[in-house]
Amino acid sequence: MTRLDALWALLLGLALWQALVWLTGAPPFILPSPWRVAQAAWKSRVLIAENALVTGTEVLLGLLLGTLLGALTAIQLALSSLTRRLLLPILVFTQAVPVFALAPVLTLWFGYGMGSKIVMAVLIIYFPVTSAFHDGLMRAEPALLDLARTMGATRGQIMRRIRIPGALPALGTGLRLAAVYAPIGAVIGEWVGASRGLGYLMLLANGRAKIDLMFASLLTLAVLTVLLHRLVTGLAGYLERRAAGLRRI
Repeated sequence: MTRLDALWALLLGLALWQALVWLTGAPPFILPSPWRVAQAAWKSRVLIAENALVTGTEVLLGLLLGTLLGALTAIQLALSSLTRRLLLPILVFTQAVPVFALAPVLTLWFGYGMGSKIVMAVLIIYFPVTSAFHDGLMRAEPALLDLARTMGATRGQIMRRIRIPGALPALGTGLRLAAVYAPIGAVIGEWVGASRGLGYLMLLANGRAKIDLMFASLLTLAVLTVLLHRLVTGLAGYLERRAAGLRRI
């Protein structure tokens, strides 16, 4: 999507929003117009920026830690068949438990600060990154694996020189998913218990019937998510080019 396409999509969304306000005749405390939300955003720009910084920090730290843990787990699963037999069923079972339901428990364990929100973000992206990267590691070309074993390569050497380079595009796919899921985890944690962050600000604005401020906070979160996704997409593209370069060597 080009910048022009994104601009037209934004304008179309704003037009549909304004049309919905006109057609439904909803009062501002139910559905504020884009202009009211823009006014609220400008009036509370400092407050929104301070809370956006908190949420952004939680999301970035959660994304980094979740990606690191997921990648290490995927490598361990690919290296050991025993680990796969023991750990994979546990990982699948954990997905049957709604991560959102763990938010109150995490708040109890890690407190109302950033810790519980970071852990929430880590949990929500851990499985997608692990699953995508592990799938890529296990899809290495059989001919290359046979050649490496014939030449006496160890499992560690095969992992470093064949499996990991070939799985970098799959890791990029997992990172794209993680970039979308991480803000959800952080905000859910803020809804359960926090004194800072965009999720907290949305709840505060809703409780005080400042729906325009709530919409402004929500749109700020959406912008942060889009920017993070674009950043991660650029990183994923680099990983794909890196993998292609390594395969040519």
